[in-house]
Amino acid sequence: MRRADTHGKNRLLPAELALLLALAVTAVWGAWSLQRQEALAQRLIRLHVVAASDDPSDQALKLRVRDRVLTLTEDLLAGAGDAGQARERLEAALPALEAAAAEALAEQGCGDDVTARLEQMSFPYREYGGFALPAGEYTALRLTIGTGEGQNWWCVVFPPLCTAAASEWDESAATAGMDDDDLSLMTEEDGGYVLKFRSLELWDLIRRWLGK
Repeated sequence: MRRADTHGKNRLLPAELALLLALAVTAVWGAWSLQRQEALAQRLIRLHVVAASDDPSDQALKLRVRDRVLTLTEDLLAGAGDAGQARERLEAALPALEAAAAEALAEQGCGDDVTARLEQMSFPYREYGGFALPAGEYTALRLTIGTGEGQNWWCVVFPPLCTAAASEWDESAATAGMDDDDLSLMTEEDGGYVLKFRSLELWDLIRRWLGK
């Protein structure tokens, strides 16, 4: 509620001024945080393996495919200087990755087909060993087994953070061109992952609601 001054004009109450200041700070912080998340997403390629079903045998096969693909991509992406180079190599290798995944299934007596493609996907907030990634849009190498109706498995294929030791993931990330801002967003500090990333997600919802 506003109150009138001696000249008949309305003035903002201290509480209203504090609220406006808090909203302004939140807007600036939110825009900056989203820029950081989007910049981080440009430097990563996620891995998404989708099982044929939730049957325990299909879930076990999903992990077989994961292991085979990680082995191949580790060699394939060795020396890639950035996510752009990694995408080019993965795009060219999609048929080979499909064939290798199908071979891993055949070794277990499964004849399901596997499709592999690179696409933009929405990922939720996710913690891994030693680091976490905020929710957002990421490029993903997606392998779908059979009808792809089962639970999925995801991590990061570039940089090779899925296979890096918990104590070495930041070195792998830095080698792939990620800077200190990227690493600080991925590590637990200043209130922890949940507060930092949930606040970012809240601002993204506000931004979408405002239509910006």
